[in-house]
Amino acid sequence: MESKNKTIYLKPKRNAEVTQEAVFLKDVASLTCGDEHLLAKARALKVHQFREGGERRIVVSNLRMIEMLQELDPGISVEHVGETDTLIRLVKTDQTKGFLVWAKVVFVALISFFGTAFTIMAFHNDIGIHDVFGRLYELIMGQQSNGFTTLEVTYSLGLAIGITLFFNHIGGRRITSDPTPIEVEMRVYEKDVDDTLIETADREGKTMDAS
Repeated sequence: MESKNKTIYLKPKRNAEVTQEAVFLKDVASLTCGDEHLLAKARALKVHQFREGGERRIVVSNLRMIEMLQELDPGISVEHVGETDTLIRLVKTDQTKGFLVWAKVVFVALISFFGTAFTIMAFHNDIGIHDVFGRLYELIMGQQSNGFTTLEVTYSLGLAIGITLFFNHIGGRRITSDPTPIEVEMRVYEKDVDDTLIETADREGKTMDAS
């Protein structure tokens, strides 16, 4: 029963963001154990200490975490159920405030709006959609189009509705609970960045590994 109580289940995170220079095991991994006293001591283990003005990220191997737990108590049995490496980032949340944040939001919004509008217009110009609509109108109605018909109106409305449904947002509200395509791509991008940083740290010998 005693050995069972000393079994710690360790689930490290893939990416951990911290706001304080001192990083503890509870900040980068989930832990559970039948011995509450031992669990509290394990969660309080210091994994890393960021230096003022130094690197703001570090890669820690799960083997190092297991080693620290075994150093805490040689009788501990560790069951690892998570990632093999954890990327820890020090994030200062109070660096940008006020006008600068709003200026960035407005700038990105303008770039996104005008960039998207230009892309749509360039695409329509490339495929000659004005000529296509004119020809369709002439075939169906038997007369030439004046450039502003039911086809143009319904197509414009359908384009707006399609974009809204595709991005799954109306204002600040979701249409469904599914993640948006942008959110999916951002998660894929974040995973690729994390993988690259972890592999780079490993190649450069900067990973905090077991001794």
